[in-house]
Amino acid sequence: MFSKKIPFIFFFLFSFAFISSAQLMADNSHSTPLQMKNADNNKNFQLNINRTTSEIKIDGILKEDIWKNLEVKTNFHQNFPYDSSKALMQTEVYSTFDDDNLYIAAICYQPKKYVVQSLKRDFGNGSSDIFFILIDPFKDKLNGFYFAVTPYGVQKEGLIFNGTDMSVDWDNKWFSEATQHEDKYIVEIAIPFKTLRYKLNTKDLNEWNINFCRNNLLINERSSWAPIGRNFRMIDINFNGTMKWEDAPPKPGSNTSIIPFLTTGSSKNFITNTPVKKEIAAGFDAKFALTTSLNLDVTVNPDFAQVEVDQQVTNLSRFEISFPERRQFFLENRDLFGSFGTGSVNPFFSRRIGLGRNMNNGQNVKVPIIAGMRLSGRLNKDWRIGLLNMQTAKSEDFGLPSTNFTVAAVQRRIGLRNNLGFIFVNKDELNNPTSKTRFNRVAGLDFNLADKSGKLSGKTFIHKTFTPLSLKGQYAMGTGMRYNGLKYNLDYTYLNIGTNYKSDAGFVPRNGYYRHEGNMSFIFFPKGKLKNKINSIRFGPDFDLFYGKNNKRTTDWDAGATFRIGFQNSAELSASLLRFDYTFLFDAFDPTNTGGAKLPAGSSFTYKSTRISFRSNQRKKLFFNVTTRLGEYFNGQISQHQTSLSYRVQPLGIFSLDVNYTKINLPAPYNDATLWLIGPKAELSFSKSVFFNAFLQYNNQVNNFNLNARLQWRFKPVSDFFLVYTDNYFAFDDAKTFVNNRAVQGFQNKNRAIIAKFTYWFNL
Repeated sequence: MFSKKIPFIFFFLFSFAFISSAQLMADNSHSTPLQMKNADNNKNFQLNINRTTSEIKIDGILKEDIWKNLEVKTNFHQNFPYDSSKALMQTEVYSTFDDDNLYIAAICYQPKKYVVQSLKRDFGNGSSDIFFILIDPFKDKLNGFYFAVTPYGVQKEGLIFNGTDMSVDWDNKWFSEATQHEDKYIVEIAIPFKTLRYKLNTKDLNEWNINFCRNNLLINERSSWAPIGRNFRMIDINFNGTMKWEDAPPKPGSNTSIIPFLTTGSSKNFITNTPVKKEIAAGFDAKFALTTSLNLDVTVNPDFAQVEVDQQVTNLSRFEISFPERRQFFLENRDLFGSFGTGSVNPFFSRRIGLGRNMNNGQNVKVPIIAGMRLSGRLNKDWRIGLLNMQTAKSEDFGLPSTNFTVAAVQRRIGLRNNLGFIFVNKDELNNPTSKTRFNRVAGLDFNLADKSGKLSGKTFIHKTFTPLSLKGQYAMGTGMRYNGLKYNLDYTYLNIGTNYKSDAGFVPRNGYYRHEGNMSFIFFPKGKLKNKINSIRFGPDFDLFYGKNNKRTTDWDAGATFRIGFQNSAELSASLLRFDYTFLFDAFDPTNTGGAKLPAGSSFTYKSTRISFRSNQRKKLFFNVTTRLGEYFNGQISQHQTSLSYRVQPLGIFSLDVNYTKINLPAPYNDATLWLIGPKAELSFSKSVFFNAFLQYNNQVNNFNLNARLQWRFKPVSDFFLVYTDNYFAFDDAKTFVNNRAVQGFQNKNRAIIAKFTYWFNL
């Protein structure tokens, strides 16, 4: 059924030809008038920007005379609920610049009935009324900047990559204010040229691509200056218009930042019954702009302690779970290093740096980092480069050697929106010459495709691992394609992962398999009276199949058909009424993950279930999400219910309660399990600079109850004071677990810590 070997070069060329042929078909396919208009947005939607000599105060009032004499852009187009008309509530946008800043002002017409999540910056997507800007300085339609402001003047920024993906963890300096009026709110923004990355004095770069967009939750309307079809995301920079500069964008001047930090705190480990441990640490990050588009970041003795704790999950999987990177040092140009391969075959995962496995008990532990550097950015419109090097210290307590991590990445644009990327990842254990794991290296080549229309995208990759042991099957390859149309969507991915492919600095939870994964959705837009309630109906099949190389048989598959109804009020209902799963256990496994009797290796199971989820109207002060799974599970039954209930006290914040209940019944001698994961949470904003959040998590699957509370004071842009308190307990009595020669009792302390952290951003 599957060939044992596919020559690497043939595989890559075949995949390239397949995706390129699909691109040609998509480019020649029929498009609606709006889509044709979108494809020409750069020509049809143009903004001329002129220099000002007047001083502009960012206060949201627009009292300066310069705003009265500028070109205005209005006549915004709807993206949702329909993409065939002008916005019902319009926006007027003005822009100018001086030697230091790009200035944008927007008058957003809307009655004074706003929806905002809170006064905390970096609010969730779709949670607030916003005006936002999309900037693509290199006009490559793949990489850009996102700046958003709410009617209360709250900021959110992000980096856009691959045209439609965004990292909102990026943090940088810019300035904004907003004022509220009975029939509108006004936003005034200044973006320092030092914050942006662009090329000077280069042909064709006296033009940038730009778009201005609104999310208006009062009438649930999304709109933009340069139109975006409703089958595309609002952050898709492929549809930006053009901003023409009066002359070349100004040189931003010296751009060097030093960001020192100081942390102090104390902690107590009640399990080992050691004395209270008091710590104080200092270090710094530094940013050097080598050019306007190429940046060097340096970190010395970084504090990579999390001030934001990961949310726990109920884990029924046999494999490792990935958590997102939150550390500031790794965030800018993160896609240049971390987007190779796929989510399940990623050669570089930055969270591996600073974490290691305790050789004494197998648990993950924090490893001190001595220093590191990262060079990243653009050489010109077509070339992006990245080089990262980090050095960790030796840990005598955990039996971990000093380790060096090096990553080099190069990306070359081909054609309009395609690129070819190369990555090399090296993890090297220093002074450990006899270890069989002393080094792990991965070299990889990725080709990414995105056609002019924005409807077709794809990827083909091939990676090779190098280790001290020369083994067969140290490779990974894959190809995939996605078509995003008005009437149907299509996704397909094929992976061929060698039996000995591994990346110690990456995320590869399993190896030794072929994988075929795909789904198709047919899309219907109701007409008549029904369209007043329902925006779209989607229906289609999906499947996911794994074929093991060692046992030469199908190891996992699941398949079903899903329908989804999107309502005009933002609510959504989705269901898979009959879903089939198949699992072959290549190792013994307890399906409850609670340490009970394990199903034997070599056994297989086919089971079916029903899955339904509903998301309520997110514009209401009280809103919720509910997901239910009922049916068979391995050789037993499962009943799983996940509920998230939230109440918004605008603009103070949100109070929420997450409850995950899982009931598993298996025949003797295997475990039954009733798993609870309960997490009440409060996120409060006392102002636009002082924030507090606290949450509890009760997780009886891992016998843990924890409290986390964090106070943040942002006293200047990108300068913060944090006070963090964490406390962990055993959730219930456990006669099998002993602490200090006593069986564990419920709510017995595990560990406790309080940390204060101060950071300050200096521009030199």
